[in-house]
Amino acid sequence: MNYFMHILLNNVIPLCIMIAIGAVLQRAFQLDIKTLSKLNIYLFSPVIVFKMLYESAISGKVLFQVLLFFCISLGLLIFIIEITMRIRGYKAGMKVAMRNSIIFYNSANYAIPLNQLVFVGDPFTMSVQIIIMMMQSLLPNTYGVYSVNSHKNSLKRTLFTVFSMPTLYAIPLAFLLKGLSIPIPQPIYIPLNYIYNGFIATALVTLGVQLGSMKWQIKLSDVLISNFFRLIIGPALGFAVVLLLGFHGPMAQALVLSSAVPTSLNSVLLAVEFDNEPEFASQAIFSSTIFSIFTVTFVIYLLQFIR
Repeated sequence: MNYFMHILLNNVIPLCIMIAIGAVLQRAFQLDIKTLSKLNIYLFSPVIVFKMLYESAISGKVLFQVLLFFCISLGLLIFIIEITMRIRGYKAGMKVAMRNSIIFYNSANYAIPLNQLVFVGDPFTMSVQIIIMMMQSLLPNTYGVYSVNSHKNSLKRTLFTVFSMPTLYAIPLAFLLKGLSIPIPQPIYIPLNYIYNGFIATALVTLGVQLGSMKWQIKLSDVLISNFFRLIIGPALGFAVVLLLGFHGPMAQALVLSSAVPTSLNSVLLAVEFDNEPEFASQAIFSSTIFSIFTVTFVIYLLQFIR
């Protein structure tokens, strides 16, 4: 019960308040959602990824193990999703939106404080989560951008869009500066901190603006399918993969927990920026965040059985 209340009061309710503020502002002032999405994609996202990687301490062994888990669990999840979408006969745009709403999950502003709560600020489990966050930042800015454009634009134009994503360059830059022990000058580091601190608020308000401006006409069944795969199948595969790989202890627990969080803001930012089922994406992330109160709490309870 303590876990439930802590997640509710410290993760879900604060997120919902910020989303509600965005919705109210949209109703009052008709904000420009495209401008907000560009701020998130081209400014806030690369800065938060760069800063967290630059400041983290990650060993090569941990990096390899986490990436192995990530690739196997993601591959299995995509395989199951593809079968389901083929059975339901989704069109190209909806296929992309459904897939993105499941494979892109909230590894930063939801999973990081959750990791700190569950593992009491353990630096090892936090390093695991930071690697997951890195991959969950890289994936939407490469595959995600490609997927929402490939069925509408030429390959050349799609690849140009992919390689214009700044997060793609923020990750190697952070590793390079960290590996060479190059300090960032204070006049640059101060504005990086300002941008970093504004990321969560801006991203959540953007989601609220999108929710406040859309018409709720999406089939409920599609949203529930997305939520089921993200919140139930995702952590179930996480459990299976850590057993398959023989991981145990805090490593296994952190990986399973990382796979249990709700849909990422990246899915709605991409949907809005490239006009690909933004209503569905917004509803999927909002409902998955609400349902995660119960599913994440249950996953945390099950972590005690991973030794």
